[in-house]
Amino acid sequence: MPSKAHKADMMLLIVAIVWGAGFVAQKAAMEHVGPILFTAIRFAIGALVLMPFVVKRTPIGGEWRAGIILGLVMFAAAALQQMGLVYTSASRGGFITGLYVLVVPVTGLFFGHKFHRGHIAGALLAAVGLYLLSGDLSGETGKGDFLIMGCAVLWAIHVAMVGHLAPKAEPIRLAFAQFVTVAVLAAIVTPFFEFVSLSSIFDAKLAIFYSGVFAIGLAFSLQVVAQRDAPPTHAAILMSLEALFAAITGWLILSEQLTPKELTGCGLMLAGMIASQLWTRKKTQEERAIATDAVR
Repeated sequence: MPSKAHKADMMLLIVAIVWGAGFVAQKAAMEHVGPILFTAIRFAIGALVLMPFVVKRTPIGGEWRAGIILGLVMFAAAALQQMGLVYTSASRGGFITGLYVLVVPVTGLFFGHKFHRGHIAGALLAAVGLYLLSGDLSGETGKGDFLIMGCAVLWAIHVAMVGHLAPKAEPIRLAFAQFVTVAVLAAIVTPFFEFVSLSSIFDAKLAIFYSGVFAIGLAFSLQVVAQRDAPPTHAAILMSLEALFAAITGWLILSEQLTPKELTGCGLMLAGMIASQLWTRKKTQEERAIATDAVR
């Protein structure tokens, strides 16, 4: 039977696949609705998806507190990302967002998380792979890029916080509390900055449905569950593969062709994942052997 760590890795790979396939949907939605309204609706849908699983086990006080804290960070990150996508391309936005893989090891230290050289090597390989895979990154840095840079830092903080809080809470209740927090905050803020149109919401229905049900309801819930057994840096490397799966999805569904540079980027990202897996596992086994000898 797969170990807890292997199950966590499989869940994080599913997260990367769902997010990778959904990045274009996020960009497409910005042609019809505002970024904060989109955030409010998709997180509300995500909360509704989890509703049947929490009806008989309402989040307790500690989970609500943790969920609200995570929700505040997630709301700021999601809003910055969506606003950034209004002003920059999907490829630039995807690359800059993916750079959180380099920030997670640092933010994790503030929560007492340890990381090994395998994590650092994997993160660096993943970042270089992201650069090669992200297509045309030419042009001057603009407003959208800076907004998404802020998003990347907040995502890194969020990943580290989930790694700290998830093992102490029931994951589905924690995810539900987090989604409700984001949906409420975005709903409160939307009327002050954006015009709400039912026809525009209907025009973006497919992007909203995918993002709400799969990218939020499924993927973020799996992230919380998986990070009970996966170190934050390790989880960030696996989740950064969303860029790779976005490229694969485009090839399979849209018949988009990958250039040699982009194929090299895919290879480097896979190499980063393997380095994180094997190098870290070997280090952990050595540490256990040393601990066992010390006991003897």
